[in-house]
Amino acid sequence: MSQKITIRNFNGQVLGYIEVEDNGDKTVKNFNGQVLGYYKADRDVTINFFGSIIANGDVASSLLY
Repeated sequence: MSQKITIRNFNGQVLGYIEVEDNGDKTVKNFNGQVLGYYKADRDVTINFFGSIIANGDVASSLLY
């Protein structure tokens, strides 16, 4: 079962959501639900919307900024 985490700024406005799967994979979506990127736990990389690896490790939340 996946978990949905809401990310808010200091003023309480919703910036987006991170959906975490049981295997550790994450999907990052903006406040409109558009996919911004992914974190693939098995490869330990963060991938942007275009499929390019942007970092080794989990920096999924940085896709919201």
